[in-house]
Amino acid sequence: MKHTLIKRALSLFLPAAIVLLSTGCSKVPRADSSIKMTGMYFDTIVSVEVWGTADESILDHCKEMCTRYEQLFSRTIDTSDISRINAAGGTPVEIDTETAELLEMGLYYGELSNGRFDITIAPLSELWDVKNNPGNIPDQETIDEARSHVNYENVILDQNTVTLTDPKAAIDLGGIAKGFIADKLKAYLTGKGIDHALISLGGNIVAVGGRPNGQPFHIGIQKPFAETNEAITTVEISGQSVVSSGTYERYFKKDGKIYHHLLDPGTGYPYDNHLLQVTIISDASADGDALSTACFGLGLEKGTALIESLDNIRAIFVTDDYALHYAS
Repeated sequence: MKHTLIKRALSLFLPAAIVLLSTGCSKVPRADSSIKMTGMYFDTIVSVEVWGTADESILDHCKEMCTRYEQLFSRTIDTSDISRINAAGGTPVEIDTETAELLEMGLYYGELSNGRFDITIAPLSELWDVKNNPGNIPDQETIDEARSHVNYENVILDQNTVTLTDPKAAIDLGGIAKGFIADKLKAYLTGKGIDHALISLGGNIVAVGGRPNGQPFHIGIQKPFAETNEAITTVEISGQSVVSSGTYERYFKKDGKIYHHLLDPGTGYPYDNHLLQVTIISDASADGDALSTACFGLGLEKGTALIESLDNIRAIFVTDDYALHYAS
């Protein structure tokens, strides 16, 4: 199961959480009409819009896929593969083949980023609980304890068996699962003969082809901390993925300082490196998902160097002065 990075050339524009500039949906089976499904999965809004067909069973299957992956990858569903691994106390756990595939990708990016992307971040993310935190800063001793159990090298993957060498370690696939699922949805639609579709999983946008009229999809990138869905820039894509990670997505303020959900495995605190966000344009959304987090953690200089070392990947970094920095 060797995971390879794919890298393609694409004119770049963008930084931020992603706002879709899309059209409505008709169920007439014409090339320029669409059908659409929307649902809540993985604690985020998921939508799939497909052009040129009126076959609702395609969308029904997309919903079934989302439900299945949520049941496999969720950290909060007790029967999921990830929950069973986390609860096993270091005992080997048999998992689904696709869970193993996703874990291998996560471990690959842990190594590629020198641990800036780490699928064992769960002890820290649970401690900070940024989404529900009213403004409580954990004490240093508690942070250090949680941080001591964050190390992707503690995950041993042997085909479909996973063992955590640290019994207190825990896996959180939130930094890559949505991209993986978006890629699977795209592969399914392509296999059904769909030439034009747009998939949105929260901050992950994936295009199957372009618009039926031959034009690319126009994706607006939300300006960090804007009170409305204000785009800081736009990007045109055909058959590609756009993913953003940023400090404005989930955060709380304490004494005028922002504490966000992008946590540094090295310090145990949210990153403080003058970045507001990183956006990745790539062929595979799993690549974009992991790299947006990894490059944010690496910072502007090292993140740029990583992108420049890869093929067919482009990035846009937004610094805290709202300047845009491009890398490819």
